[in-house]
Amino acid sequence: MHPFDIKTVLLAKHAQHVVLIHFPIALFITGVALDFLAQRTKRAIYAAAAYFNFTFAALSTIPVVITGIVAWQWALEGQRLKGILLQHLVLGSASSALIWIVFWMHRRVRQKPEVAISGVRMAIELFGVLLVSLSGHLGGFLSGVNGPG
Repeated sequence: MHPFDIKTVLLAKHAQHVVLIHFPIALFITGVALDFLAQRTKRAIYAAAAYFNFTFAALSTIPVVITGIVAWQWALEGQRLKGILLQHLVLGSASSALIWIVFWMHRRVRQKPEVAISGVRMAIELFGVLLVSLSGHLGGFLSGVNGPG
C-alpha cells in the first residue's frame, strides 16, 4: 500500500470518520474555552470567535455522523451494536446533539442579547466537553489507538 494512493485513502472502510471527527472535537472545545474567556473578560471578540467555532463544530458533525454510520455498515457489515461500539454510538449521538444545542443557544443570544443565560450555558458546554471526551476515548479503542480494536 502506497501512502499517497488516493483510492486507498478514499475507500478505506472507516478512515473518513476517523479523520473528520477531529474537526468538531477541536472546534467545540476551543469554542468552550473562548466562551469562558468572553464571559471572564467581557470582550466581544472572544464571544464572536466562540460563536463561529460552535457554528463550524455543529456543521462538521453532519459528515461525521454520516461517516460513522457508513463505517458501521461497511466495515462491520451492519452487525448488531453492543459493548464499546454501542456506547460510542450513544455518546457520539448525544455529543452531536449537545453541540447543536450549544450552537443554537449562542445563535439565540446573538439574535436577542437580552436572553443571556451564561451560567446555564457554561454548565451545558462543560458537560458537552465531558461527553465529547468520553465518546472520543471510546472511539480511540474502536480504532485501535487506545488499545486493541
